[in-house]
Formats: sequence, structure tokens, C-alpha cells
Amino acid sequence: MSTTACRDPAEAPEEQRFLSTEEAAALERELLEDYRFGRQQLVELCGHASAVAVTKVFPLPAPSRKQRTVLVVCGPEQNGAVGLVCARHLRVFEYEPTIFYPTRSLDPLHRDLTTQCEKMDIPFLSYLPAEVQLINDAYGLVVDAVLGPGVEPREVGGPCTRALATLKLLSIPLVSLDIPSGWDAETGGDSEDGLRPDVLVSLAAPKRCAGRFSGRHHFVAGRFVPDDVRRKFALRLPGYTGTDCVAAL
Repeated sequence: MSTTACRDPAEAPEEQRFLSTEEAAALERELLEDYRFGRQQLVELCGHASAVAVTKVFPLPAPSRKQRTVLVVCGPEQNGAVGLVCARHLRVFEYEPTIFYPTRSLDPLHRDLTTQCEKMDIPFLSYLPAEVQLINDAYGLVVDAVLGPGVEPREVGGPCTRALATLKLLSIPLVSLDIPSGWDAETGGDSEDGLRPDVLVSLAAPKRCAGRFSGRHHFVAGRFVPDDVRRKFALRLPGYTGTDCVAAL
């Protein structure tokens, strides 16, 4: 899989296109309003594809039990809902996820997804250890589903902000969903001082900040996007292989 060098999004290869925040919102509206996708349906598709991306980079059977253990850190917005679905599918795929969800949303979708995880005996942490090494020792990797595009750390409260500060210090692999939490979706601002994920899973299509991603693996989870919508937004993405729901960029 290719490694993307740190560069300005405008210098992206001809075959790739990064969406602005406005374009990403318009694409989602197109799916919801014109194609009549449901919000829960989109969250489910993205969460399942995110779990599949994890299996591509960290496949089972793993030589050690630790490599099966995944900490999924969820925020209260839509990215957090995607994280809850990702955790559920990781459990189905025989990983051992644990969820840290410090600021729970009252949204019915979030509550339903939380119930599903609880019914599947996925543990929820009541707090995130302040001692970083405890997390490094307990888990094989972490999924960052805290903040999505356009969501600022100050909007989701202190617990999520403190969780992000802890994630920055980890030495185990980090997988970010859609954008690395805390990055500006347009410019990639704070990419130097913010989270530095090893894996990025762009949902539907890469956002502009993905041009500054310099981790090992970048996937797009957007096979569900209809061809007409891809053409309308001029999405130039690699083809999906076989029945895969993610593609490596």
C-alpha cells in the first residue's frame, strides 16, 4: 500500500480529488435527500467499512492476544456513531474491542448503537487511564472516532479533549475515521501538533486535509456512493477490488 507524503492538497495526484467541507456536506445531502439514504444506513455502511479497513492492516489470526484488542474512542457527534458501529463489526470479526465514550449523545441513533454494543458484551470504559503506558500495554491499536469534519474539540467538552491529549502520547497504532480528530478539515491545521494516525479511513471520499496525511495506510470507504454522485462531484478514486468496500489510496 502506498504512503502519501506531506504536501499541499492542491498538489494531489491527478487521479485523486479531496473534497472541501462544503462539498462533503453537499454530497451527504445528495445521498440523504435525493437518493433517500437514511442517516442510520450511512452510519452503518461507514462503520462496517471502517472495521474492514482495520482488518486489512491488522489481520487475524494474530500471533498474540494483544493484537486482537482494540480501544475505540467515540465522541458525541456522527463520527462517534460510526465508531460504535465499527466496534460492533470488529467484535463480529473476532477482535476484542473496548469502547471509551465519555460524552454520550442523547440522540436516539447513538442510544440504539450503544445498546447494540452493550448487548454484544462489548465493554465500555468508565474512564481513560491517565498513565499512557497502561493503554499501550492493554491494547493492540486505537480507533479515533472522536471528532468529524467541522467539529471543534471545545464543542464536545472536556472529557473528549482530555482523551485526545492522551491519544497523542500513545505508541501503539492509531486509526482515524474520516479525519484525524482535531485537524481542520480544509487545511489540515494542527496536523503537526495534533493526532498523527498510522491509518486514515476517509468516509465516502477524502477531505482536503487528507492531503497532509503522512501515515502508512490511507483507505477510502465509499463504495456505496452511486456512480452518478461520483461523477457529479468529480471523484477520481481507485477502483474497488472484487466485493471490497474499501480501497487503498
